[in-house]
Amino acid sequence: MRGKVILAAGGLLGCFALTAVAQPYPAKLVRLIAPSSPGSGVDIVARFYAQKLATQIKQQVVVENRAGAGANLGAELAAKAPPDGYTLFMGTPAHTINPSLYRRLNYDIVRDFAPISQVSSGQYVAVTHPSLPVKTLPQLIALAKARPGQLNYGSAGSGNATHLAGELFRAMANIDIVHVPYKGSGPALVDLMGGQMQFMFSNLTAALPHIKSAKLRALAVTGAKRTPIVPELPTVAEAALPGYAVESWFGLLAPAGTPQDIITRLNAETNSAMRAPEMKERLAAEGADPMAGSAAEFAALLKTEIAKWAKVVKQSGIAQE
Repeated sequence: MRGKVILAAGGLLGCFALTAVAQPYPAKLVRLIAPSSPGSGVDIVARFYAQKLATQIKQQVVVENRAGAGANLGAELAAKAPPDGYTLFMGTPAHTINPSLYRRLNYDIVRDFAPISQVSSGQYVAVTHPSLPVKTLPQLIALAKARPGQLNYGSAGSGNATHLAGELFRAMANIDIVHVPYKGSGPALVDLMGGQMQFMFSNLTAALPHIKSAKLRALAVTGAKRTPIVPELPTVAEAALPGYAVESWFGLLAPAGTPQDIITRLNAETNSAMRAPEMKERLAAEGADPMAGSAAEFAALLKTEIAKWAKVVKQSGIAQE
């Protein structure tokens, strides 16, 4: 009798297990790791996306901020999460720069992740102090050539995308300029407006209020095309350096090994979310454009960005950590 009870209980547990396995995705809360502090660009975009995705999949999507170690902390956590679709990761340009900056990483952005879709694309902007006697990018390049080693440009930190945007500019323009790293774009912009340096490549969203108030002069945006936020500004490529392009993109990834049907579902949901008019409006206010596309297209972007930044890091001579 006791054996029959055990068998019955085992059968019942087996049924429960089969029921759990058969539950369609998603059956519980989804965690989205943002590798930055609250209020940052990637955090803002991640929260917009999480809210929209939650309404579509009818399941809670919670943003978890994991800042630190040059955005590597959040990436490592996500890479080691179970590949079941319940931990997602919002990647940034830092994750294609870091393989060239750090000798040892505890994750590989290509090997350890399954790309889902690019989510947004943004721009940086070349801004100068109004006292600098230039009004165009070619004039800035000419001034730098006339004063080698005398023009300083700031950034949000050594190895940051704002730094490497300046290094790519330096290399392509063949000029001698001096990098001044800051702990964040805020302090750098304050010093630029105070005249402690001459120019920088800033996140467009952060610089826009100061451009509008004439505390800074904008020369060009860094993307492949002009932005509707400041359509009068040419791109760096248009103005002076064909082939120059630096964009502040964000993209959704999952741990490697996540089932393909889940990747396909999330790609479709993400494309639907980013095509929604309200998402375009919300991101435009932050200086970004929503993006949609295939997982393969996002994977190709990652590989292109890794190769591009490896070359820039090598040319710049930035010390690896």
